[in-house]
Amino acid sequence: MSRTAPGSPPSSLPRQNAAELTAQQNPGRCSVSTVPGAHPGTASQTFRHLVPALGLAIPDGVAPPVLHSLRHSFAVGCLLRWYREGTDPQARLLHLSTFTGHVDPVSTAVYLTVTAQLLDEANRRFESFAQPAWLEAAL
Repeated sequence: MSRTAPGSPPSSLPRQNAAELTAQQNPGRCSVSTVPGAHPGTASQTFRHLVPALGLAIPDGVAPPVLHSLRHSFAVGCLLRWYREGTDPQARLLHLSTFTGHVDPVSTAVYLTVTAQLLDEANRRFESFAQPAWLEAAL
């Protein structure tokens, strides 16, 4: 199965020819090759090259963000949004897995870092679920 994005040039073309072909097929669209200061390598190399320009305060002992950090943020953000919207996250995990290119939710679980916000939302959901039982037990 190919992991090439639809409309992307064949990977067998030399890098310069692929960039030119992409520009010809998509006039007026921005690509990494047209962003000033962008690294002419992979997306990860470009991201690593652009991070210093963001002026992020990175504490001592903490690694700077990498492109893969965006996958973690996206996955946790989706889960948090689903909790806040009242959507059942369990029912949506297969969608998240598919979107992130995984075969199943087990592979996606690596990206679901537990955050204080996520715990708060899960706690709220549990309290609303358990409240009828608590009220019944109190009688």
